[in-house]
Amino acid sequence: MKSAYLACLAIILSTPLSSYADKSYPVAGTQPDARPAGAPVIEWVRHDQAWFKHALTGIQPPFPRSLYFLDNQGNWYTPFNHPGLTGPYDIREWHQK
Repeated sequence: MKSAYLACLAIILSTPLSSYADKSYPVAGTQPDARPAGAPVIEWVRHDQAWFKHALTGIQPPFPRSLYFLDNQGNWYTPFNHPGLTGPYDIREWHQK
């Protein structure tokens, strides 16, 4: 029985898996300091008033200068724009609505 498992394992390990890979598609991470040629580039991001209103939920004007980073916020994830903990930790009242 053990020899049957070893035989199966030998067959699996001897199969060339590289033949199944698509050679035309670039592999990410081989040059992490360089952007692949032809990769899409975001040139600008424009947030409307509804986005700012949502991002500033629970904060009353005048807004502190420390929140001006929202003017340059791109489309990447930031925990500032999403509800956090519930209960007594919900100081911005995200979960009250």
